[in-house]
Amino acid sequence: LKCDAVVSEISAGPGTVNFTINRELLAKTVLQQVLKDGSEYGVKSELFSTVTRQKAVIEFSSPNIAKKFHIGHLRSTIVGNFIANLKAALGHEVTRINYLGDWGMQFGLLGVGFQCFGNKEKLKSSPLQHLFEVYVQINKAAEDENTKKLAKDFFRKLEEHDEQTLSLWKQFRDFSIEEYIRIYKRLGVHFDEYSGESFYQEKSQEVLKMLDDKGLLQITIKGTGIVDLSEKKDLSSFSTVMRSDGTTLYITRQVSPYLAAAIDRMNKHSWDTMIYVTDKSQSNHFEHLFQILKLMGYDWAERCQHVSFGLVQGMKTRRGEVIFLEDVLNEVRSRMLQNMASAKTTKEIEDPMETAEKVGLAALIIQDFRGLLSSDYQFSWDRALQSHGDTGVFLQYTHARLHSLERMHGNEQLTDVNVACLQEPDAISLLQHLLRYDEVLYRSSQDLQPKHIVSYLLTLSHLAAVTHRTLPVKGSAPEVAQARLCLFQAARLVLANGMKLLGITPVTQM
Repeated sequence: LKCDAVVSEISAGPGTVNFTINRELLAKTVLQQVLKDGSEYGVKSELFSTVTRQKAVIEFSSPNIAKKFHIGHLRSTIVGNFIANLKAALGHEVTRINYLGDWGMQFGLLGVGFQCFGNKEKLKSSPLQHLFEVYVQINKAAEDENTKKLAKDFFRKLEEHDEQTLSLWKQFRDFSIEEYIRIYKRLGVHFDEYSGESFYQEKSQEVLKMLDDKGLLQITIKGTGIVDLSEKKDLSSFSTVMRSDGTTLYITRQVSPYLAAAIDRMNKHSWDTMIYVTDKSQSNHFEHLFQILKLMGYDWAERCQHVSFGLVQGMKTRRGEVIFLEDVLNEVRSRMLQNMASAKTTKEIEDPMETAEKVGLAALIIQDFRGLLSSDYQFSWDRALQSHGDTGVFLQYTHARLHSLERMHGNEQLTDVNVACLQEPDAISLLQHLLRYDEVLYRSSQDLQPKHIVSYLLTLSHLAAVTHRTLPVKGSAPEVAQARLCLFQAARLVLANGMKLLGITPVTQM
């Protein structure tokens, strides 16, 4: 075996052959690649060269109008956003859909509630809060037979497209979506399409007819419509697709509109893969959905996927239980502002509110993404907001420090540096870590778990912190300083890329 440009040394040990890679070549190759590819570093790797570009539809977040926008929806929102970001970065064509719970008996109740307790001004200024308050009030009265009757009547009118009733419902929906869009903007999340159960009412009837035509719909003695999903056709497993009283009660909507939506999306987007992001309590529902689609003869049902996640426990604000996503965002921002104010290192930041919001969001996301998505976890404000340790705050802090290092030494793009100056063990460790970024992206693209990227970025930040201590830029010979600066610039670029995939906006000062 001869040495060459890549392998600088070969030696034999007991039963082993040791190869030493040319470290200057390593440094040169990695730095050139990172600075050349910039935001596309990692995704341009040959690991992805065989991956065919696809059309992906991703449904996530999906809150119920007028119900609590609870922490499960926050999880669905950030997980779905991560999957969409990753797919888009890898060159797939992504459509982000928010499928709202905007139909059903609860709107009968809500309509009656609004007629009793509603306030047009409040509905306009804070729709989600107001509709929630109305819903709570009317729910107290919902035991009353007269209220039940009124709610049924209101919903029947909705189903019959009575103009006045429909116009009130439309206001609930439109104002709520406006408020959602504003909150999603704070999360850095957008949707290409808002659809909902209401949109598929007529189409659901068509789906029931299709099921009937294909001989898949069975009517039970009670008059409910079911589809037999068992292998032996002994009804050991079935799905209810129609309730008996003729109105589309919840369970019909649960399956038929979803069936109608899946078929409609296929016709509209002709997608290659469709991913639903919801908590794991819905696993059964999606299993049934995919099975029925298959029985209906849709082969593409095999390309549908349910990405499920565990529950978050213990998410409380200082005022008590969390009700709205907005409360969580405000809480994390105010706690972060407090921490920043008490930190001695906090310099005069141009926009502290904005910075606190971005750092706080990073804290929420990293705490959520550190483990397997399917695991439940106990939320802790203190742990999430620690500035040292494996937190989003630490990632942001590292990014801001590396950024200020570049600012201090002039922001020019360094191309020609002497890589012979980067031969210390710490520099080599950091370079080797940068080289592995594509493998981590690849793993995440295979199983759609963000934890691989999270642990990669945390290690990157720890390595960068150590290297920054042992290999200072300040006070070094110009040539050495340039080379080290180039290394830190590469580290910051990769850190920023990874953070953006996770849905975090990197801050430049803290």
